[in-house]
Amino acid sequence: MANEEWLDLLGWSENELEGIRFVAYSYIRQGHYDIAITLLEALLVVSDNNPYDLETLGAIYLQKGDGVKALNYLEKALKINPTNLVTLLNRAKALFILGYKKQGAKECEKLKATEDKEIIKEAEALLISFA
Repeated sequence: MANEEWLDLLGWSENELEGIRFVAYSYIRQGHYDIAITLLEALLVVSDNNPYDLETLGAIYLQKGDGVKALNYLEKALKINPTNLVTLLNRAKALFILGYKKQGAKECEKLKATEDKEIIKEAEALLISFA
């Protein structure tokens, strides 16, 4: 849900927010992460914390190797949607990158207990890579 005050001030609707989000994802697909980060962070200013925006920012920072910023956004996303398996997997990856091997391994073990075969494979791969 968008912050109505910002939207009123800018004269925007949800359509403009979706347009910016679409442009950000287009830049991600092209590998222009810094531009996408700017757009997504701007969205967080003018709209309520959208879990997908937070998850995406976390994933981008993870891709860039910035575990601290990645973990920050992933934690915020998980407060809104604590069962998102991809976000939980990215959180485990961020923990490993930051050197928190025990916590990362613990998260991976939890993910291995899910029914999503792709998540299980990714969690196992993380355990092998970092443990």
